[in-house]
Amino acid sequence: MMADCSTLTLTSSALNSDQCPDCQRINEVLTRVGDRWSVLVIISLAQYGTLRFNELKRNLGISQRMLSLTLRELVRDGLVHRNQYPTIPPKVEYSLTKMGESFREPVNSLGLWALENLSKIDAARASYDVDKAE
Repeated sequence: MMADCSTLTLTSSALNSDQCPDCQRINEVLTRVGDRWSVLVIISLAQYGTLRFNELKRNLGISQRMLSLTLRELVRDGLVHRNQYPTIPPKVEYSLTKMGESFREPVNSLGLWALENLSKIDAARASYDVDKAE
């Protein structure tokens, strides 16, 4: 009998086993929405609301190519809405969709966790580097 996916701890062994038939799909989604730039785009849109491409680029310090790829995937996944206006020059704005808004809380929690633990992570890295150098 197959286990219910909601009761599994998502370890790499669970994601690669037949214990959870949806685990591969979960892995695909987490890989997409959990990457560095996707998280930062979601946080930025959650904080500032609707933004134009160059505003996002400036806020995040991301290359034009990487931002284009990230936004394209987030739009494809239904997390971000792209609104293009028929003006010259073209005006394109990005905002969170309803599903993107629902993703806001987990992403904000992740961002806050990272901020709260930066000094601990830096200390752990420094300790590791010292140990490896010896």
